[in-house]
Amino acid sequence: MPLSVTELVSRLKSAVEYGVGEQCVVGEVGSCKMAGSGHTYFTVKDASAQLQCVFYRYQAMYCRVRLREGMLVELTGKPTVWEGRGSLQFVVSSVREAGLGSLQQQFEALKRKLEAEGLFSAARKKPIPRFPKSVGLITSASGAVIQDMRHRLESRAPWMQAYLYPVQVQGRGAELGIARAIEQWNQAERFSLPQVDYLIIARGGGSLEDLWCFNEESLARAIAASKLPVVSAVGHETDFTIADFVADLRAPTP
Repeated sequence: MPLSVTELVSRLKSAVEYGVGEQCVVGEVGSCKMAGSGHTYFTVKDASAQLQCVFYRYQAMYCRVRLREGMLVELTGKPTVWEGRGSLQFVVSSVREAGLGSLQQQFEALKRKLEAEGLFSAARKKPIPRFPKSVGLITSASGAVIQDMRHRLESRAPWMQAYLYPVQVQGRGAELGIARAIEQWNQAERFSLPQVDYLIIARGGGSLEDLWCFNEESLARAIAASKLPVVSAVGHETDFTIADFVADLRAPTP
C-alpha cells in the first residue's frame, strides 16, 4: 500500500530523530541570517557537504558566541526533518567557537600579504574626480544593482554619462572577467571602449562564498594597477572584501 507524502516524511522524521539522536558536529558557518523572530538560520559545511541549521532564540539568547560567516564552530544539537518541506535540519542547542573556517583563513592570509606590500596604503590611492563627466560601471547587466546605480546617477548627477561593462559577479572565474574589464578600460581606445573618468565595480550583498571573487588576488592586483580611479561598491555595509581595501574608495551598496 503506497504511503502518503505526510506519512513518509513522518517516518523519516522519526528515523532521523531516534536513529541519530543528539550529536556534536564541527564545521564552517556558511550563509547566516537572523529572522525577525530572533531565530538564527545558517548552514554549516565542510569540503564535501553542508547542513541546514536553526538556533532558536530561546537557546541563542544564552550563547556568548556571535555566529558569522567563515567561523569554524562546534555545534551540539539534534537532527530532525521539517515536515512542511521534507528537509533535513539540525536544531542547535549550543555553539562553541573552534577557530576560523578555511575561506576566512584564506581571506586573512591574503589581507596580511597585500597589506605588507602596501596595496592598502592611503598614499597610493588615487583621488576620485570631484565633478566627473563619465563613469564606467563594471557589474552584472541583470539584477537590482545596475538599476539602483542608474537611478542614483540620474537623480544625483544627471549630467554624467554612465557606461556598462557587463560581467559575472559570482562563481568560479568571475574575478578574471572583472579584472579584464578594469584592464581593458585602462586601454579604452585599443578595446573600443568609451573614455571614462573613473570605474565602479559593484555587486549586492551575499554570503562569503557569493562575494568570494572580490577576495581573489588577481582582481586585487588589477585594481591596484589601474590608472583610472576604482570605487568598490560590493556587498552590504557589514561586508568587507579585499577589493574594498585595495580600491581607491569604498562606497556603500548603491
